[in-house]
Amino acid sequence: MGRPADTVVIRNRRARYDYHVLDAFECGIVLAGSEVKSIRAGRANLQDAYARVEEGELWLHGMHIAPYEFSRAELEPTRRRKLLVHRKELDTMARATGERGVTLVPLRVYFKDGRAKVELAVAQGKRAYDKRRTIAERDAKREAERALKGLRD
Repeated sequence: MGRPADTVVIRNRRARYDYHVLDAFECGIVLAGSEVKSIRAGRANLQDAYARVEEGELWLHGMHIAPYEFSRAELEPTRRRKLLVHRKELDTMARATGERGVTLVPLRVYFKDGRAKVELAVAQGKRAYDKRRTIAERDAKREAERALKGLRD
């Protein structure tokens, strides 16, 4: 029997709409036990989350993890959490975010071999006209799929 596939628990659907993804990295995340259980239950949100390199360490800010209902420990839902990456990757991220308009955005949280991972993207903000173009491309693709489906039936 093979290894179980990576199970994606939380996606930041807004990230690819609001940002041009330049590069992506896999990061480990330091969590408390009850936070892991909440994430497995899908009770977390990446909507306003971002990462920042501070004093040689990578931190995730703004990720909301709802408190696990059976936990005794009271943890702040939006506390900053440390991300674990290799030194070379950290240096690459620090260099990239030094440029104007570039930020670190989490794309998804998933479990790999039983450990929580965060896919972190080096991203550049989109302008309003880029967002309109994205919507137009998505609508055109949807229309083309409908037309092809109509031909097959």
